[in-house]
Amino acid sequence: MSQQPSAAPAPTSAVATVSERHDWWRDAVIYQVYPRSFADSNGDGMGDLEGVRTRLPYLRDLGVDAVWLSPFYASPQADAGYDVADYRAVDPMFGTLLDADALIRDAHALGLRIIVDLVPNHSSDQYEWFRRALAEGPGSPSRDRYHFRPGKGKNGELPPNDWESIFGGPAWTRVTEPDGTPGEWYLHLFAPEQPDFNWEHPAVGDEFRSILRFWLDMGVDGFRIDVAHGMVKAEGLPDLGSHEQLKLLGNDVMPFFDQDGVHAIYRQWRRILDEYSGQRIFVAEAWTPTVERTAKYVRPDELHQAFNFQYLGTHWDAEELRTVIDRTLDAMRPVGAPATWVLSNHDVTRHATRFANPAGLGTQIRLAGDRALGLRRARAATLLMLALPGSAYVYQGEELGLPDVVDLPDEVRQDPAYFRGAGQDGFRDGCRVPIPWTREGSSYGFGDGGSWLPQPTGWGELSVEAQTGEPGSTLELYREALAVRRATADLGAGDAVEWLRAPEGVVAFRRGEFVCVANTTGESVAMPAYGRVLLASGEITEAAGEAKVPSDTTVWWTRA
Repeated sequence: MSQQPSAAPAPTSAVATVSERHDWWRDAVIYQVYPRSFADSNGDGMGDLEGVRTRLPYLRDLGVDAVWLSPFYASPQADAGYDVADYRAVDPMFGTLLDADALIRDAHALGLRIIVDLVPNHSSDQYEWFRRALAEGPGSPSRDRYHFRPGKGKNGELPPNDWESIFGGPAWTRVTEPDGTPGEWYLHLFAPEQPDFNWEHPAVGDEFRSILRFWLDMGVDGFRIDVAHGMVKAEGLPDLGSHEQLKLLGNDVMPFFDQDGVHAIYRQWRRILDEYSGQRIFVAEAWTPTVERTAKYVRPDELHQAFNFQYLGTHWDAEELRTVIDRTLDAMRPVGAPATWVLSNHDVTRHATRFANPAGLGTQIRLAGDRALGLRRARAATLLMLALPGSAYVYQGEELGLPDVVDLPDEVRQDPAYFRGAGQDGFRDGCRVPIPWTREGSSYGFGDGGSWLPQPTGWGELSVEAQTGEPGSTLELYREALAVRRATADLGAGDAVEWLRAPEGVVAFRRGEFVCVANTTGESVAMPAYGRVLLASGEITEAAGEAKVPSDTTVWWTRA
């Protein structure tokens, strides 16, 4: 149902202009762009690919290695583009395939790699296959590409099983058949507009292998796989036998998530990726019960990286941090994969707001909390994250210290989970508000025509313009941290840290000549001065070989 030709521009050789640094992904800093909220080039209030392209020099100067783009495919936008109607077309709100081609080429010329989202668990209900399945009726081959089932009950009026949608309510919707009668039900683990593919059907695998090649030929450097733990369902689609199933996610292997069959799919995909030059990569969004199960996704013949959601959900607490760091490194070491570290993304409350609130409120919060405390902890947490062995992810705007916008009026909200009861909290819009580039303007430099979500008053004082060149600003802290990280031999790739003795509430470790100390307490602590200070998230004082580290502050030292 593409609104533009689905033929790609001629395959680009631009990937060759990116540095062929060996295993670049093992220590890469990858910046997530949420296209609709990054930069608007045409004044329609919605970010687009041309807007991203014009801001690529900013990302190069920030010091990141790669840019991950959330979905920009043709879509009805029932779930912000994660309901894909055409995997080989760009949605007109974001531009065209030629815009995507220009973005990839320009990024490569600047030394940046491009990673695109791939959504293989489900399609849009406007995808050609699903529309055909509805039109052809029960028993048609087209329905085998999804999970259609007759309902239970005397007249099939009950869902086929007790699975619940991640967005709330049943994971099944009943269709009206072509003859007008109530008919079969189809599975959707997310919104009803997102029917799940049946990955047992060979056509599904064939289609996605073709989609991979389409974008690889366009020159992309990799794929972030949405719901990488989905796709394969337990045989027979058995009942789970409990309600409030969302509370079980991340604690148990579910019949619809983290099934072992997904790994055969990824082994096939890896063989395709390895045919291409330029060290292309796969990144898994895999919510699993343990980091040990996450490690299965990054075995040598499968994916390259997996998001570390256990780390993202860790409180600003020294003991918890040490535990999850050790478990992560211990789990990744046997499979030879790099650990990843992430603090924010488009699905969770920004960490400047999470850390502003008491621990235990989860990752979706509608409370502003103590913003000064949240920013202080967020800055400290960033330096800690960037000091750890492996790869790190930065979500757009966190380098500005942006808080979540927690007071959006209900009438402007667009998160589909907000409109369905008993699902996610539905407050993801707060981390998706378009970012500010300038102190003034209709949308603080985001574009010339306002923004699709309202920006707070005072947003301009957090803008790129306001923080650039400002000593001590969060933006300048990120720029300096990324430059120091790249220039320091003991930072980046690795699989271990050496823990140092430290006061209660303090994280301290060594990597070669480098030492990182993070004070997670509410009081200053005295520590040895481990050498020359490289960087600190707050003001420290040193005297007689001792350093006074303020509360919620991280310090980098080197003995070199």
